[in-house]
Amino acid sequence: MFQIWRKPAIDFMRQRTAALVISLILCMASVVSLLQNGLNFGIDFSGGTLVELEYPTPVELSEIRPLLTKAVQSDFVAQYFGSSRNILVRLPPQSETGDTEALARMGDRLLSALQRAGQEVEMRRIEFVGPQVGAELSRAGGYAMLFVLCGILLYITLRFQLRFAVGAIVALGHDVLLVVGFFSILGMEFNLPVLAALLAVVGYSLNDTIVVFDRIRENFRHLHKATPGEIINISLNQTLSRTVITSLTTLIVLCSLAILGGKIIVPFAVALIVGVLVGTYSSLYVASPTALALGVTRKDLLPVQETAQEEHP
Repeated sequence: MFQIWRKPAIDFMRQRTAALVISLILCMASVVSLLQNGLNFGIDFSGGTLVELEYPTPVELSEIRPLLTKAVQSDFVAQYFGSSRNILVRLPPQSETGDTEALARMGDRLLSALQRAGQEVEMRRIEFVGPQVGAELSRAGGYAMLFVLCGILLYITLRFQLRFAVGAIVALGHDVLLVVGFFSILGMEFNLPVLAALLAVVGYSLNDTIVVFDRIRENFRHLHKATPGEIINISLNQTLSRTVITSLTTLIVLCSLAILGGKIIVPFAVALIVGVLVGTYSSLYVASPTALALGVTRKDLLPVQETAQEEHP
């Protein structure tokens, strides 16, 4: 049993057609959901009302949230702001323009709910944040993702070969699309922590893909009689234990965050859980098979001098 675990012999390349069909179905489902339902943007992107509260002594958020839930009766985000005495509450937009009287009534309702519970609290500020701020954040997030993918394309092209770079970009685009589609299909809130999780998923998936590519390049230089498909199979099996162990240990931490981290951290943890699962799958069945489909050969990865020696012995 242990011998089988240490030296797996899974024919990944034989399964690549079935994996391609599965990926296409999932990607199409994600695109259709995004076109029909869009994303359930959180306050970070849709705008809303910001309320800053100050307490004379440090306070626990777990004590405040139930009181705010009764007062607001809608989704909100409460977090520390600078210190454990200052709380920042973000509420969904109550109106399109942020009417002054409406803001005042909202502030009075929050203060009354907290003060009735016997807590001394002062409202430092209350202000309306328009949706244009969310639009700017969306653009900034899109640009960040685009710059990341362009940098990855350049890096892998210089370190390996253009076909491998294309395979890595296809895998990363596949991962991001499936995570975003997951949030669209389930209608989960998409906020700034989820956007940060997407960038983390890109880094996680890329790290796993580069490990596999490095082993493929090494085997291309030493296994002279094997075909490209056989070499990729051997490389994936050699790195499989590392891939599985890394994914499992990461998932243990993320599942703990999702269960014990509280309501605010759940979307972030869920995005990473889905991203780790999808990223592990894409490093096995998307990145390398794409490079193989593009026609990568042993000569593409050999140094120039070694290639010349083989052509002119």
